[in-house]
Amino acid sequence: MPRVLIKNADVVTLNPAGDVLQGADIAIEGRTIAAIGAVPAGFIPDETLDATGHVALPGFWNAHTHAAMTFERGYADDLPLDRWFNERIWVAESALTSDDVYWGAALAAAEMIRGGTVGFADHYFYMDRVAEVIQQSGLKALLAWCVFGLASEVGTDLEGSLEFTHHFNGAADGRIKTILGPHAPYTCPPEFLTTVAEAARREGFGIHIHLAESEEQVMTSLKKYGRTLVAHVDHLGLFDVPGPILCAHCIYVNELDRQILTIRGANVVQCPNCHMKLAMGVTPVLDLLARGVNVALGTDGAGSNNNLDMLEEAQLAGLIQKQHLGDAQVLPGDSVLRLATRHGALATGFKESGVLAPGMAADLLLFDFDQPHLRPRHSVVSNLVHAARSSDIRHVIIDGRTVMKDRELLTLDEERILWEAERRAFGMIGRATGVVREYRS
Repeated sequence: MPRVLIKNADVVTLNPAGDVLQGADIAIEGRTIAAIGAVPAGFIPDETLDATGHVALPGFWNAHTHAAMTFERGYADDLPLDRWFNERIWVAESALTSDDVYWGAALAAAEMIRGGTVGFADHYFYMDRVAEVIQQSGLKALLAWCVFGLASEVGTDLEGSLEFTHHFNGAADGRIKTILGPHAPYTCPPEFLTTVAEAARREGFGIHIHLAESEEQVMTSLKKYGRTLVAHVDHLGLFDVPGPILCAHCIYVNELDRQILTIRGANVVQCPNCHMKLAMGVTPVLDLLARGVNVALGTDGAGSNNNLDMLEEAQLAGLIQKQHLGDAQVLPGDSVLRLATRHGALATGFKESGVLAPGMAADLLLFDFDQPHLRPRHSVVSNLVHAARSSDIRHVIIDGRTVMKDRELLTLDEERILWEAERRAFGMIGRATGVVREYRS
């Protein structure tokens, strides 16, 4: 891979000390950062980016999404969770095809790269087609083929999911990792979840699951199983697996739940935009962080958000906690940037990403700070957290490869993606009919 030299950037490292370097050079050798500050003697770049007036930041990690749900963007707005599922989302997905997932994921990839996302955790269907998009786009991903485990369901075979998981783990030169993806306790019978947990232990994989999204779900679990949802899946063995554990949402978690999440080393993913839009509630991020739980951020799917903008998600992550707790001092400084970068990289198993430092993965963004809304620069970090927009991102580098330069996507045919995605999304909705399954908490 070519050597890249980024000259004269202000660098928000997000290292443990929170260092912000002014006018620094970044030398990239292959897939990693060789140096920040002084360029090593003899370093001759193949590509040089003049970053004067720009701010370098680690790339964003979207730790919970459904990429191909870009096809349902704007299709299920202003509905409560039960009607959102029953009347719109599950009906639309009944007509989903493999090609739909490919083009929906390609649309998501274009959006994510433009928004500075370098990697994501996807939880959906036809994940072999999403893997194609990863290979082509240069993104990184932790992929989970969603399974329901109900006899009436189509395309939810655990064995098929395991075949995908083995085949694609480590693909795209290590940019793809895989994990098992049971949908949720309210759609997966206990016996099936036990089977998934056994398979994960036997085959060496982790688990990505929706958990404790509503108070009604928790009350139903208590009534049926005598346990909260977190305690229920722990009892079934889903937290006793060798790979990463990603728990999306975790809004309604009591003291025992929080202890379990801590002890089991689970990763909790807050999706603040989705949580507000569907009036779901607020993940107890501050308490979980205080216990040592790794809390990351996700956008969820574009059917519930309606975008995949991780900078916006980081900004909302801080605002929702300040408002909810009535405390303007919570998640100060670069805290939300860390949730959107390093914490997401750790949650998805890409431990070499999320910090700008020698030896770390060259996954980084360059923000153009020569903008009226980013002056004056009393605090570069504050401007990123409270004033910057994803459209300020000028360049995106993933694994040492420039995938967006001067706002131009270099790895994807954006014009064709826009055309294919829109016509295919309309076609999918046109084919969708009937009641597929009923959401019940």
